[in-house]
Amino acid sequence: MAEHNSSKYYVPESSPWPLFGSIGLFLIAIGAANFIQQSTEFGQNTLRNTGDMGGWILISGVLVIIATMFMWWRDTIRESITGLHNAQLGNSYRQGMIWFIFSEVMFFGILFGAMFYARWLIIPWLAGEGNNAMTHELLWPDFQAMWPLTATPDGRTTQAMGAWGLPAINTAILLASSLTLTIAHHALITGERGKLILFQGITVLLGISFLTLQVEEYIHAYQELGLTLEAGIYGSMFFFLTGFHGIHVTMGTLMLLIMFFRILKGHFSKDNHFAYEAAAWYWHFVDVVWLFLYVCVYWL
Repeated sequence: MAEHNSSKYYVPESSPWPLFGSIGLFLIAIGAANFIQQSTEFGQNTLRNTGDMGGWILISGVLVIIATMFMWWRDTIRESITGLHNAQLGNSYRQGMIWFIFSEVMFFGILFGAMFYARWLIIPWLAGEGNNAMTHELLWPDFQAMWPLTATPDGRTTQAMGAWGLPAINTAILLASSLTLTIAHHALITGERGKLILFQGITVLLGISFLTLQVEEYIHAYQELGLTLEAGIYGSMFFFLTGFHGIHVTMGTLMLLIMFFRILKGHFSKDNHFAYEAAAWYWHFVDVVWLFLYVCVYWL
């Protein structure tokens, strides 16, 4: 399981998985665009049929991506445990993961930027602050600047999601998961296998707990608060931010679960465990994003 000592760069065999991954992403984009389309230009029956077709295309794309990830990771794992990877390739993997996390930082930065733009620029503009009195009178005379924006132009009202309760519990869960993951990582380096298995398993369970409570939070929002995707800019931004974060937690939990099974199979050593480090980096990144999200979305 040690890294290959060759100074030559390892070039893997030709792989079909990048092509299949591209096909899967294409299907997801086309399917999602059709599925969420709300135009009634061709009538409700046509819209319903289009939405059904888009849903099936979306599901097909997701299945292709899942299968591609499974097969691609399988090949990479085989290359690693058979000693084909060397130090230079390890450095490339680390650089690639760093750039991937950086791209995710930019992605969430855009989402937070959209929320701050709506809160600090659009809402005061609609309320007629500054030199926008005419805009206020023409567009929405009864509008009052406030955040969370719990009133919509069509007269509906909703309730904001509080910072305590399930959101606070989920925050504690993610913070605890970072701690347990750090303990597991240290146990891997020091060769404490029993401790590694225990705390890695706890981390996976904490990730699953977070996702379960987020589902409960969404049910509470829809059924009791009237907070839906149609509840104005606040509702759409709330689900957009927390939903995308939930997707990232799902991926992170899956990565940690795969690492757990690889630990049971004895794939890692203190000198060769970058896959585990990459999953840990990703999980800590997801936790940091949640802290910003919790403060900006639930508190401020």
